[in-house]
Amino acid sequence: MRDYKKLDVWKKVHLLTKQVYAEILPIMPREEQFALTNQLRRSTYSIPLNIVEGCGKNTDKDFTHYLDNALGSAHEVEYTVYLIYDLGFIPTEIYDKTNTSINEVKAMLIGFIKFLRSDN
Repeated sequence: MRDYKKLDVWKKVHLLTKQVYAEILPIMPREEQFALTNQLRRSTYSIPLNIVEGCGKNTDKDFTHYLDNALGSAHEVEYTVYLIYDLGFIPTEIYDKTNTSINEVKAMLIGFIKFLRSDN
């Protein structure tokens, strides 16, 4: 069992989740509340939740499966934020900052997955 709070990737994605909640969700149009806003919210918190759930698994193989799911959610967040930006719902500054954070999270997840797979 791992302590997810000690993982750098979890710390980084927790900050990303808070960033999305603070900077993007509040400025989304009301008509998108049950569409893009909800999709972004769910896919964003899915990343740290998958890491947390994976930490409760007994093997690196099982843990890696959850990290793969987290990476999939990170890709989903990446596209959703791009679409929100492309539709004009968020300014360039917020998009750039969020996209940078997403790319850092993706790189950390990929590195961690490769590390765990190389051990097996």
